[in-house]
Formats: sequence, C-alpha cells, structure tokens
Amino acid sequence: MNSATTETRHGSTRDREIVDAKVIVTCPGRNFVTLKITTRSGITGLGDATLNGRELAVASYLTDHVVPNLIGRDAGRIEDMWQFLHRGAYWRRGPVTMTAIAAVDVALWDILGKMSGMPVYQLLGGRSREGALVYGHANGRDIEETTDEVGKYMEKGFLAVRAQCGVPGVKKAYGISVGGKPYEPAESELPAETVWNTPKYLNIVPKLFERLRADHGPDVELLHDVHHRLTPIEAARLARDLEPFRLFWLEDATPAENQKGFELIRRHSVTALAVGEVFNSIWDCKHLIENQLIDYIRTTIVHGGGITHVRRIADFAALHAVRTGFHGATDLSPVCMGAALHFDTWVPNFGIQEWMFHSDETNEVFPHDYVFRNGRLHVGDTPGHGVDIDEKLAAKFPYAPKQLPIARLEDGAMWDW
Repeated sequence: MNSATTETRHGSTRDREIVDAKVIVTCPGRNFVTLKITTRSGITGLGDATLNGRELAVASYLTDHVVPNLIGRDAGRIEDMWQFLHRGAYWRRGPVTMTAIAAVDVALWDILGKMSGMPVYQLLGGRSREGALVYGHANGRDIEETTDEVGKYMEKGFLAVRAQCGVPGVKKAYGISVGGKPYEPAESELPAETVWNTPKYLNIVPKLFERLRADHGPDVELLHDVHHRLTPIEAARLARDLEPFRLFWLEDATPAENQKGFELIRRHSVTALAVGEVFNSIWDCKHLIENQLIDYIRTTIVHGGGITHVRRIADFAALHAVRTGFHGATDLSPVCMGAALHFDTWVPNFGIQEWMFHSDETNEVFPHDYVFRNGRLHVGDTPGHGVDIDEKLAAKFPYAPKQLPIARLEDGAMWDW
C-alpha cells in the first residue's frame, strides 16, 4: 500500500484506538449519566448510563472498573468488547453492570457510525420503516381530567396514548403529575412513601377506558401501565375487564421475576401484554417469549446491555411473534432515545416506542437530530446516533440526589411501587 493511500485511509486500528473515556454526570431537570469515549483519531462516541435513583452506582462502576479497561483497546471490536465486559466481570448481569456495558456499547456504535459516515440504523442493516410510532403520557387526577389530556395528545398528532388516572382514596397514585408539570417520580433525596389500594384501583381502571373509548373513538391506540402492582390473578381479572376497550397493551401487569405468572393472565384474557423495562438480559424474558406469554418486550437499550445485546433479544422475540416496545421515559437521556430510534428504524419486529418530553434544558444539553411528525419520531442521517452533549452547559447542572418512591399497603406492609 503506497503512502498516499495510507494517509487517506479511515478507520485503521490506530485510528480506532481508545485514548480517553470519561463519565459526565449532569442534572438539567433530572439526573443523567453519560459516557464519552474518544479515539486516537479524535472521533468521540456517547453512551447513556443513567439508572434512575441509582445513578452514582453506575458512574462509579464505569469510572472505577470499566474505564481503565477501555484505554488502548480497539473501538471497532464492539462484539469482543461486549463479551469482555460481560463474561469478564464474573458477577454478571444486574442493572448496574448491564447499564454500564450498555453505555460502552452505544458509544462504540456511535463511533463506528461516525468513522464510516453512516447513521447507526444503516450499520444495523438499513430501514425497515420511515418513522417509529410513539406513545405519549396522558394523566389526570380523575377520569374527566384524563380524557381531556388524551384529547390534547391527539390534537398534537399522537396516534397512541398511555392513560393513567387518579384512584379515589389513594394519594399520589402512580403516573399522575402534580400542578400540570410532567410526571417525574424521583422527587426527593430519600424515597417518598406512598400508599396503595388494589381493590380501588381495579374498580376505577375499566371505567376510565370505557369513557376514553366513548370520548375518543376506536382508532386511537390506548395503553395503560399497572407498574407491577397486581398479583397474577388480579392482573388476569383486570386484563379480562379491559377486553371490550381493545388496549394496545397492558403494561407490567404483575412482577415478572416469576415469568410463569403470566401464564395465568394468558389463560383468562386476550388483552395484549407488555413487560420488561426492568429486565437486564435475555434470560429475564426467555420463558415469557418462547411461550408467547407477552406481545411486546420493553427491555431498553440502556438497561439491557446496549444495542449488541438488545438486538439478540429482538431477534429471539421475532421468532415467537413478539414485538419491541422500548421504555422511553424521561429517566433515559436523549442519547438513549437516539440509539433506540435508530434501532426502532431498523428492527423488523418493531411495535411502538415510549416517548416522554424532555425539558428544554435537557434538550439544550443533549442536542439531537430526531424529530416528531405525524405520530412518529424520525431519526436523521447524521453519522452515528445523532445525539451530542454540550459539556460546558452540562457542567452548569450539578448532580441532585433523588430516589424513586416506595409503596406500602394501607396496613403498612411494603408493596411493589
């Protein structure tokens, strides 16, 4: 190879050598952890490492254990890096470890896209669709307020809306914002304690969706999140009661640590089921998918080990007619959303993408090229995943300790929040 060719060659092993990696913690309205990897050629990549309420645990895992292992390695060996960080850890899986691995993985995909001059969706195999169907969050203190909010989302162009309403006799019901602000559960330095009543909840939810269908018709896609608060038989009852209102899905109907619990729900109802935002690996959903006990898998790129591992989950799901439905709340940064949308654009068995609006401050810290249009989010063709970080601006928003709430029953016993 002559010297001219050598000088113009891009993406050589030397170009791809990782020379720096740093963790950036910022709080433009809520806490985010970002990993920035730099190669010898000056190409940088970003990965989201946010774990809501436990952010510093991941930041420490990255800084103290992962980053020292990155320096000098080839950023282009994405699969080998994933295997090194997963198999080499010995204490595998879990939200902290897999979130840290995801940050590295997404940053490397970002670098590869920039070095090749292609957006990540092209690296994955190209488009399967033009835009990713997204759903927004409508909530209200009561049914009347919730149905008004659903109408507002439809006016904004949303084709799918998640609906939550207050439960009579239950203070601080899950998913309900206060004072017109976007819902953000991590509101205090120590966990807020909430009280839960299952019978009251089971009474109100079917009434909510009966009203929503009456007010907004059959075409809008409606979703609802139980947030792991029911036993399998209680979840089966709710799923059955909601059948007449054709939900797009019923989310997290019961804790899925016991994957066989979903067999009971399936036995009693044909309401579509979604679960998995708290999953960290393919093993968490293996029984659910191969027995077709769910219709949508919600494992996120940031908590599921990155694009490399979630791609395996999606391919496994496709074999069993299960579609993707990634978690996309504001506890994930725009870096994760950008990566997720590239994945959504490519993945053949796409279902839907959750999308909550980030604050203006967050969008300024994380400039991005994805846009909302006609009920869908569309990624741009910026090489990589299309999301950047303004480090100077990020530094103006220091970390603010916040934890997620906990829930107790009315007799004081701990319950699933």
